[in-house]
Amino acid sequence: MTPDSTPLLIRLAQQLTQRGAEGTRRLLTLPPAGRVDFSSNDYLGLARSPALHAAVLAAAHDTALLAGSTGSRLLTGNSAATEALETRLAQFHRAEAALLFNSGYSANLGFFGAVPRRGDTILYDAASHASVKDGIRSSFATAYSFRHNDLADLEKRLTRATGEVFVAVEALYSMDGDQAPLRELAAFCGARGLHLVVDEAHTNGIYGPNGEGLVVELGLENDVLARIVTFGKALGSQGAAVVGPAVLRDFLLNTSRPFMFTTALAPLSVAALMAAYALLPTLQAERRQLFTLSEQLKSTLATVPGLHVGPDSHVIHPIFLARPSPQRVRAVAAAVQRAGFDLRPIVAPTVPAGTERLRLILHSYNTAAEIEGLGQVLRQATAGEAALPE
Repeated sequence: MTPDSTPLLIRLAQQLTQRGAEGTRRLLTLPPAGRVDFSSNDYLGLARSPALHAAVLAAAHDTALLAGSTGSRLLTGNSAATEALETRLAQFHRAEAALLFNSGYSANLGFFGAVPRRGDTILYDAASHASVKDGIRSSFATAYSFRHNDLADLEKRLTRATGEVFVAVEALYSMDGDQAPLRELAAFCGARGLHLVVDEAHTNGIYGPNGEGLVVELGLENDVLARIVTFGKALGSQGAAVVGPAVLRDFLLNTSRPFMFTTALAPLSVAALMAAYALLPTLQAERRQLFTLSEQLKSTLATVPGLHVGPDSHVIHPIFLARPSPQRVRAVAAAVQRAGFDLRPIVAPTVPAGTERLRLILHSYNTAAEIEGLGQVLRQATAGEAALPE
C-alpha cells in the first residue's frame, strides 16, 4: 500500500507535510554519543549508576526469576517481589499504600479514569501534563482548567463545581520547571474539603530528606489524597505508582483499567526499582550538587543577551528567545548540538504556539565547566537575538 493509494493515507501524508512546513513534525533520533547531557531526565545519574547496573545484572542471573511477568497482576503477573516493592514504596513515601503502574502516563490515566465519577468535578492546572489531561478525558466527571499556579482563578472555577472535587497539579512542571504552590494549595483544599492530587514525576528522588518528593519535604503527605510517583526520571528505571490511602489502592486495583488490563512490570524492572530505592537515601551529595548547578546555570544564562530563563525554574530550565518560532529554536538547538551539547527544542503542540523554547535539564553529573561552555555556545548561537523585537 503506497501513501497515495487511499484518501485516508493521502490525508495523513498532507498533514505530515504541513507539520514539516511549520517546523512541528516530530522525528525519532538515536541518543547522541559524546554530547554533554543537558536533555535527559536522569537527574541523579541512576540510569548509568554502576551500583544499579550491578543489581540488575545480579537479578538477571537469578534463575528463579522469569524473563517476563507472564500476565496482568490480577491473573499471573503478581509476585512476592512486586508486593514487597509496593510495601517499600508506601513506607518510603510516608503513605498507607502504593499500587504499581507501568508508566506515569498509565498511572494518571488509571487514577483519573477510575476515581472521579459522573457528577464530580476535576479542577486542573492548565500546564498539567498530557497524561493528566488524557486521564481526565477518560473520566465521566466534569472538568475545568485554571490558570497556571493561580489560586484566585482556581477559586473562580470552584464556583461551578459539583460533587466531590479533585484538584490536580504537578509538584514541578516539566515545561516551565516551576513548582506548584503546594502549601497554599493544601490549605485551600483542606479548608474546602477538596481532594488534592499531586503528580511528582519530576520531584520524586530529588526533593525530601531521602528523595521522598516535594510533598514529603513540605510535610504535606497527610494533606494530599494521591501522589503519582514515577520511576523513569530520577530513579533511572521505568514505571510509576499511585501512593495514598489503602482504600484508594484497593479501589484502583478493582476499577482502574490501565492497571487491570496491562501486563505487569517484568521481574527485572521490579528488582531494578527495589535497588534504586535502596540507593536514594545515599544520594544527598548528588541532590545538593544538582541544586547548586541549577543556580549556577541561571546566573550564567542571565548574562547571555537575548535569552530569558524562567525565573522560578528548578532543575528544568526553559530558555526563551526574543521572538520564538519553531524554526528559530530548532536552529539554535542544532547549533548547540553541533558544539557538543545535547539541548533540545520544544515546539507546538507540546507547548502553545508562540512559547517555543529550548529546554535545559540539569543532572548531578554535570559540571560547572560544562555550564560555562554551554553559556559561551549559546552566546554565539544567538548573537543578534537581543536586537530582535519581542
